[in-house]
Amino acid sequence: MTTFVLLHGSGDGGWAWHLVQPELWDLGHDAVAPDLPTDRADATWADVANAAAHAAVGAEDVVVVGHSAGGFAAPLAAGRLDARLVVHLAGLVPQPGESAADWFDHVGWTAVTDDGPLATYYHDVNPALAAEAIAHERPTSERLSTEPWPGPPWPPERTRYVVTAHTGSWRPTSSAGSPPSASGSPTPPSSPPATAHPSADRPRSPRCSSV
Repeated sequence: MTTFVLLHGSGDGGWAWHLVQPELWDLGHDAVAPDLPTDRADATWADVANAAAHAAVGAEDVVVVGHSAGGFAAPLAAGRLDARLVVHLAGLVPQPGESAADWFDHVGWTAVTDDGPLATYYHDVNPALAAEAIAHERPTSERLSTEPWPGPPWPPERTRYVVTAHTGSWRPTSSAGSPPSASGSPTPPSSPPATAHPSADRPRSPRCSSV
């Protein structure tokens, strides 16, 4: 049995994974989705990683999944848990000493739209579910956006990336570069071509799927 530690992004909480967890449970795995202290004004990335690791204390086969800004916490939590893998789901992939605010400048991020959360994040989500997600939004500490990322890079051979092509918050751009095409799990023929999600550029990895 694998324990999946599911880490939410900015503005979210563990609720964001409430549809994913039952799918993993049905497959015989464990899945924890803690509310990270990202809403705490004094929180550091170490605090966030400690909270994530605490949710899976004692687990022996761990995969840490970081969505969006959860990608900053995922490698730190994985180090504390001796995780088998880190998975970045449309994730921010940090470099040592880089702040989350700097990350956006460094990767040349360009927003597709800033017309509010419905258009930006939930344009293809059932309206009732989108409204429920917005109701669960939490504030994000300004300190976390400026604090330099404290960790060493996670080993690329123990990292996977899921690159999203259809989203209102990211604009695929050739300036960010694309990961190599060899993939850990073949991209289905029905999927769009692999696109250069900004977070997929650093570090480059042969383990990339496009959805």
